[in-house]
Amino acid sequence: MIDLLPLLLSALVLGLLGGGHCLGMCGGLMAALTMAIPAEQRSRRLRLLIAYNLGRVLSYAAAGLLIGLAGWAVANSPGAMALRVAAALLLICMGLYLAGWWSGLTRIEALGRGLWRHIQPIASRLMPVASVPKALLLGALWGWLPCGLVYSTLLWSASQGDALDSALLMLAFGIGTWPVLLATGLAAERLTALLRKRGVRMAGGVMVILFGLWTLPGPHQHWLMGH
Repeated sequence: MIDLLPLLLSALVLGLLGGGHCLGMCGGLMAALTMAIPAEQRSRRLRLLIAYNLGRVLSYAAAGLLIGLAGWAVANSPGAMALRVAAALLLICMGLYLAGWWSGLTRIEALGRGLWRHIQPIASRLMPVASVPKALLLGALWGWLPCGLVYSTLLWSASQGDALDSALLMLAFGIGTWPVLLATGLAAERLTALLRKRGVRMAGGVMVILFGLWTLPGPHQHWLMGH
């Protein structure tokens, strides 16, 4: 578990750095869910927002466990190296997207739209939200919304070759996205405005690109570990 701590921290930071992307993908949905809370439930807004996000994060962990099983299956085969390279390249693409330099990653999000078309009607029937269990379930469905950042992180977590580790990494990543989306739901304009600034997005994008380069297998990893 101690060996996993640096990776868990990396996943947490990746979630935080992806805040700008989360605002674009989920900020409107978060605001819509907040507005959908019945007037008599407004005093419980924070509790419902936490339930939304808890359900979403648990969905990420479940997806991490599932794809982690695939990563475990190829862990001792030539496919493991290909999986790690693909994860690194996706992270680099995600960094380019976050920085606003290339938007090609949005095409990957189209892969999940077919699944979302089946989930969305179920999610719509849960609104308006009047209870914490309903908010938790809606959040769990929301976690399957097509997202290039989530897909990139999923592939990276699967490249670790252990299903439980993948689930824990996705859990840490999901927790990292909490501050931004909770702030959006609570109308914390200062935080959301800060994360929308181009300089902040570019800095986050560069850090994700560097993380992708570190993930890419090669002799540079030994040099980085030595320093």
